[in-house]
Amino acid sequence: MLALSRLIDRLNEAVGRWVAWLVLAAVLVSAGNAVVRKLFDTSSNAYLEVQWYLFSAVFLLAAGHTLLRQEHVRIDVLSARLSARSRAWIDVFGIVCFLLPLVVVVINLSWPLVTRAYLSGEMSSNAGGLIRWPVLALLPLGFGLLGAQGVSELIKRLAFLRGWLPEPAVTESTSEAGPS
Repeated sequence: MLALSRLIDRLNEAVGRWVAWLVLAAVLVSAGNAVVRKLFDTSSNAYLEVQWYLFSAVFLLAAGHTLLRQEHVRIDVLSARLSARSRAWIDVFGIVCFLLPLVVVVINLSWPLVTRAYLSGEMSSNAGGLIRWPVLALLPLGFGLLGAQGVSELIKRLAFLRGWLPEPAVTESTSEAGPS
């Protein structure tokens, strides 16, 4: 199981590094669109939608990476007062009772939307708009990566509770910066 956890961690680390470049792409598309609009008094809805697609990709595809790095929203004011074992049990409860069920629900609800948009060739209603299925596909893909990382974190918490790993919530980024 720890090998599976390491594999998931490597996957989300690679996706996170790749997705960071999408931020640059979004900035360049946005700046280019603004320059074209000011210089030539023209614009394209496609460029605006590409910005939206890129933002969606960054937000959704990086969620698993964020969980891997322990940079997601936590209530550190309360959890910092608890023992490492108590924090691990809270994480196990949160992953099993909230994160993984949410992932399953979102994937089950979004997949039919992706399929329908793909099969119908659904396009944006804006003039010059883009096809919709790629951005809709980001939902199940992003939540799939988040769910996989949730499984990895669950494995690490259970391994910690069994004494097989050091506390997984302490990473280089969190140990250097302190609680967020």
